[in-house]
Amino acid sequence: MAEQILPQDNSASNKLPFADAHCDFLYGMTYYDYDIQTVSGHQSMSLRNMAAGGVKLQFFAAWTDMLLKQNPLSQCLNMIDSYYRMLESNPCFVPFSRDFDVTQDKIATVLTVEGGEAVEGSVENLRMLYRLGVRAMTLTWNDVNSLAYPAGKRGSKKGLTALGKRMVEEMCRIGMAVDLAHLGDAGIDDVLGIAARPVFASHTNARALCSHPRCMKDEHIREISKQGGVIGVNFYYRQLTDERTAELDDVIRHIAHFIEIGGIDCVALGSDFDGMNRYIDGLENSSGLPLIANKLSRMGLSDADIRKIAYGNLARYIMNFC
Repeated sequence: MAEQILPQDNSASNKLPFADAHCDFLYGMTYYDYDIQTVSGHQSMSLRNMAAGGVKLQFFAAWTDMLLKQNPLSQCLNMIDSYYRMLESNPCFVPFSRDFDVTQDKIATVLTVEGGEAVEGSVENLRMLYRLGVRAMTLTWNDVNSLAYPAGKRGSKKGLTALGKRMVEEMCRIGMAVDLAHLGDAGIDDVLGIAARPVFASHTNARALCSHPRCMKDEHIREISKQGGVIGVNFYYRQLTDERTAELDDVIRHIAHFIEIGGIDCVALGSDFDGMNRYIDGLENSSGLPLIANKLSRMGLSDADIRKIAYGNLARYIMNFC
């Protein structure tokens, strides 16, 4: 196969690299025939949009849908197969590694799992997923499972189960990042108390600015930062504001809050593209990411700090697991 060249975008803002800690494209590819080379229907992710936005590092999540009749592990394996077929068909994608050169005409990828249901209560399944390339996993999605209680569900004050704690310990041992997104407050407390490696939250926001239970409390922001983790600011309107609509300025407000509470080194981006039913104007897809950098520049942030938020912090964090 001839070497694939990324679609070119020569705008000045495209010189800044971006990293995105979460998208749900693999689910669409597996069950709705999404194609990363094109955009159709409700699909948000595409090579053209990623190139236009300057994306250089993209996390792809295998999300387990509990409404499907197929068992969670089989779903996950199907999406992992989709991930590798996508890489094989698009040589511009390369698995992220410590020696990835952000200046090359490539996009680095990280395979993740959204929803601990995928391991079906088995540490052996966790190890198998790691061997298949999974480098991060959330313990829950929106349903109670054998590992933990999610945010906003009755009983979420119970935190991690004994098996969930065992799973966190094993993830830290083998080198799989623990993703706190979707986890209830008590579960976050449990993880932060036992994790032997820095943890992260791929897509969340600040509860001080939005009361959605999946948004993060200030005390958790501080502790994640203290332990060397990062937090991806998410673009879902219901987690940006308590109002009925959200806009780009709301994303900037959450970034500013994370900087204030956790410091510049903990802030990243976690779009949730292809996982939302409504997008805010300007951030319908990856091509809008430079708008965030432009807003941050007008706020007075230095180029170095903007680069940390856009790319550097997430790349630095995940480098310890790749």
